[in-house]
Amino acid sequence: MSFGDPNNPYGQQPPQGGQQPYGYPQQPQGQPGYGYPQQAPQGVPPQQGYGYPQQPGGQYPQQQMYGGTPPYAAWGSRVLATLVDSLILLVAYLPLLITAFMGETAAVIGSLITFVAIIGAAVWLVVQEGKTGQTIGKRTMGIRLLRESDGQPLGVGMAFVRRLAHFLDGAACYIGYLWPLWDDKKQTFADKVCSTVVVKA
Repeated sequence: MSFGDPNNPYGQQPPQGGQQPYGYPQQPQGQPGYGYPQQAPQGVPPQQGYGYPQQPGGQYPQQQMYGGTPPYAAWGSRVLATLVDSLILLVAYLPLLITAFMGETAAVIGSLITFVAIIGAAVWLVVQEGKTGQTIGKRTMGIRLLRESDGQPLGVGMAFVRRLAHFLDGAACYIGYLWPLWDDKKQTFADKVCSTVVVKA
């Protein structure tokens, strides 16, 4: 008695249409097997792997300077940096001092030169602070003025605004200049208004 194909003694029919015989794992049509990379459905953005920070809106995340809590500059370092910068401004007064006893005409010329020198020195300090975060005084003391939000230099415009905001530091018996002594972020009133911090470079 015949049981089918002599090459198939058990009588099982060969798989039809490319189907796997019973006992083999069935794979859904059109899907890759185990171990193959899964593809996201069309129109769905790929998901980031585990351990990658999520950045909503595609915006650059707020930078935490130096990998954690910023090393804020000590109050004494800021005072010494200001004194060094003040010496630069004092040099601008030399033409006036030299010409003060040389007659009226010389004194007038000395006053004009002094005025231009003071304005030039002040502008130069603001430009340096805005572009690099450091004046000569800050560079000497190893500190830097930065934006609190992203740890970048302020820019010349905001550096100038911060200079004007120092008026708040001196308005109430100069208490604003002393505020960094007990403030958590060692900020003056001008720093708080302009959202800036002074950190170790």
